[in-house]
Amino acid sequence: MKVLVTGASGMLGGGVARKLADRGDQVTVFQRRPSSLLGIREVTGDITDPAAVLRAAEGMDAVVHLAAKVNVTGPWAEYAAANIDGVRNLLSALRQTGTPRLVHVSSPSVAHHGRALVGAGAGPADPKHARGNYARSKAVGEQLALEADDPDLAVVAIRPHLVWGPGDTQLVGRIVERARQGRLPLIGSGAALIDTTYVDNAVDATVAALDRAELAHGQALVVSNGEPRPVADLFARLCEAAGVPPPTRRVPFPVAWLAGAAVEGVWALGRRRDDPPLTRFLAEQLATAHWFDQRTTRAVLDWTPEVGLEEGFERMHRHYGLSATA
Repeated sequence: MKVLVTGASGMLGGGVARKLADRGDQVTVFQRRPSSLLGIREVTGDITDPAAVLRAAEGMDAVVHLAAKVNVTGPWAEYAAANIDGVRNLLSALRQTGTPRLVHVSSPSVAHHGRALVGAGAGPADPKHARGNYARSKAVGEQLALEADDPDLAVVAIRPHLVWGPGDTQLVGRIVERARQGRLPLIGSGAALIDTTYVDNAVDATVAALDRAELAHGQALVVSNGEPRPVADLFARLCEAAGVPPPTRRVPFPVAWLAGAAVEGVWALGRRRDDPPLTRFLAEQLATAHWFDQRTTRAVLDWTPEVGLEEGFERMHRHYGLSATA
């Protein structure tokens, strides 16, 4: 197939583009800045620019859409432009070009209301109750994408949960750096069970959604390893792999939530662009269980994770060992 991957400068998008190219698909990537994907055709541009999106979508058989604003802070207008208007631009381009398949990469946060999720299914995207600008804007974007599913455009929404792996500068990078600085507390008891997704598994599931779009269309599917662990254990294993001390200090959830609210206020007043050390959403994520029933996802996509958590941790050990000797 001729496949367009938007947002390929990220770890998951880059992995999807490489896997598709390695198996013989003709891949084009679209993002604001040049990527490091050698041998893959690039179109640079912004998802908020309808003309640029249309130019990238010309002649495609399918699109995997990952481009989004993912920062934890920023004004609503920025999230809406990338995560809502960007989806509208892409859908318009696909209608104009007659592209028949779309895999829309969403997030489990679109259906998270701040309460524990224990063996949960996907659940409908809920912009009204989703927590924070990122989750709300992604919820609207997912709704728009799935509403566009019709006989001429098969749309599948997948929600990879907490994707991590070697070279990850988002989840793992932040955990390790804060642990190194002694600024990584456990929120609450640290016993909340949290599911995560090793990057290779997220890549494979995304490609499976593309291949099975004709059967899976119209659905939202949460993707994870299906191996929930206590958050304290996850932090400890990642810190161990990176050679930094794991967190031992605990902060009660009510205190963390209030601190997150205060930090958000300071960041908003100062119009700061860097990521804050804590937000209310982050406090909720670290203090409440969220893990998902994967039976529907695996049956619909005919997919199972190939890299278990233990193998993932070992790969992180090797990655940090190689980084230290490079």
